Amino acid sequence: MSKPTYDELYDKCLGLESQIDAFRETERELMESKSQLTRLFNNLPGMVYRCELDEELTPTLIFVSQGCGELFGVPQEFFTDQRTNVMETLAHPDDLSYMRERQNEAILNRGSYKLLYRVCLDEDRQKWIWDQGECIYDENGKPIFLEGIMVDISAQKIREYELLQENQRLRGTLDDRFKFGSIIGKSNGMREVFKLIMKAAKRDSNVIIFGETGTGKDLVAQTIHEQSGSKGNYVPVNCGAIPSNLMESEFFGHVKGAFSGASSDRQGYLAAADGGTLFLDEVGEIDLALQVKLLRALESRLYTPVGGTEVRSSNFRLIAATNRDLSELVRQGLMRSDFFFRLHVLPIHVPPLRDRVEDIPLLINEFMARYLGRTDSLPRIPGKIRAAMDHHRWPGNVRELQNVLERYLTFGEMVFSDLGIHAPEAGPDVGEAVKMFESGSTFSEAVESFERHVLLKALERNHWKKGATAAELGLNMRTMQRKLKKYGL
Repeated sequence: MSKPTYDELYDKCLGLESQIDAFRETERELMESKSQLTRLFNNLPGMVYRCELDEELTPTLIFVSQGCGELFGVPQEFFTDQRTNVMETLAHPDDLSYMRERQNEAILNRGSYKLLYRVCLDEDRQKWIWDQGECIYDENGKPIFLEGIMVDISAQKIREYELLQENQRLRGTLDDRFKFGSIIGKSNGMREVFKLIMKAAKRDSNVIIFGETGTGKDLVAQTIHEQSGSKGNYVPVNCGAIPSNLMESEFFGHVKGAFSGASSDRQGYLAAADGGTLFLDEVGEIDLALQVKLLRALESRLYTPVGGTEVRSSNFRLIAATNRDLSELVRQGLMRSDFFFRLHVLPIHVPPLRDRVEDIPLLINEFMARYLGRTDSLPRIPGKIRAAMDHHRWPGNVRELQNVLERYLTFGEMVFSDLGIHAPEAGPDVGEAVKMFESGSTFSEAVESFERHVLLKALERNHWKKGATAAELGLNMRTMQRKLKKYGL
């Protein structure tokens, strides 16, 4: 093979030099493009970011725009130097699992994600964040990056609660549509409870009501009794408040001289509930010995008072309630299985307040009206506090809300701070288009959310005059009324 000539080597060098020049030009263009993108990102409202994904899909921030300073009050290095998932350390604990689930779902389904969550800047300040992005994959389909943008929508969120509160006041007596006896609610969970109450009222079957402390299990029991049309008494019994050595006497009564201090005959709960309803709250606190005797009375309708020999009868309807897992008590040997199955004929589950947030405005109006003795001119809770209240966990449920409102009417907003209910910090308006996605990611949900938002804005501009609002939007009154009803406005 002959060696290349000088001219051939020279031509090859010229070709390499041309390729190097082209590479440098491409590199320069890439750097200029990167610089332009960075300038663009730094001038966008909010914070543009890029995350690196590991094998377990855990994101690590490797780039953030300068908007992080306005959004979070920290420099870019705060996010990029830690080499960890900084957003999870800032996110509100109650929103963390939701963030992870939605983000991982989007990654696995090769779709974009749209997240609405809170971040905690310190003990007293929160912000609502709209986070939208998507995953980048390598040539083998492996997820390697997340890219997106975060914006502050605290101002819109607070305004939304203010509008909802104003709307709630305007509806006034319409709230009565969401009352069933002494129970208040319009959520799907409470509507299901209402259906089961009606079903229970039509029959004499035993009912067991499950629910956390303060959810209103006693109101459900009382409403069943009232709706049943029973002529007898409603006899509520707090089983957890009766000493174990007195339980049998309290339920079955006793005769004179049955024990020390029994100076006269006394009838018990079973006799008092004859022809009516016996409500056993905290039924899981009844000991095994009494369970046997109650079971016998339930099956035969017969019982004998303590110290007596005469068999008596009582035809009562039994409703029990508990905040405990009765099947677990059976496994632990703390409840007889036959007693459990006798109770567990028609179960009703009362949802906790945190799962029926849409009922909170109704409950607020009801409790304020009861406390003040009027239904008009009720005090207005600031929108920022209302927003925080909807995301409070309410461990004491409806009872806790009632107590908080009574204290608020007496002591003012300091009550909310004592409970750790802090208002989110309002941020700059970044445009209303993001509202489209707050109710979900499907097309129909986005359209409905956007339509509802347009209606609310138009109603506000026209001081809630339906005729003027319909004219502005180009709707006839029939269509206007239908849409107001559809969106609960």
